[in-house]
Amino acid sequence: VQLVESGGGLVQAGDSLRLSCAAATGIFKDYAMGWFRQAPGKEREFVSAIIWSGGGTYSAAYYTDSVKGRFTTSGDNAKNTVYLQMNSLKPEDTAVYYCAARNGGSGSYRYNFKNEYDYWGQGTQVTVSS
Repeated sequence: VQLVESGGGLVQAGDSLRLSCAAATGIFKDYAMGWFRQAPGKEREFVSAIIWSGGGTYSAAYYTDSVKGRFTTSGDNAKNTVYLQMNSLKPEDTAVYYCAARNGGSGSYRYNFKNEYDYWGQGTQVTVSS
């Protein structure tokens, strides 16, 4: 599965961005898509995950505490695309954002660890100036 992110850029604090993650090939029926980010000198960290289960039905979405209420993840199965809407951006949101996919998923689990994902995109840079 090839994942391609887009939508990053340079914005000011308080602005919004929407990242997209398109699966260039078919995605699984039940799966989880995660968003992670990596700031310079820091570990790659979990941002959010969205899970489809039970035959491809949307099941749940999870967020790390620092983005709750500001970021929203959604997906369009028909387009094999997942989105991360980022509002009220802060300088500390500056990072390279990666999307990731895993085959299979349960809505009762967060999938917030990197090693739980099988496929990764190339990343897109988000820079928030103060």
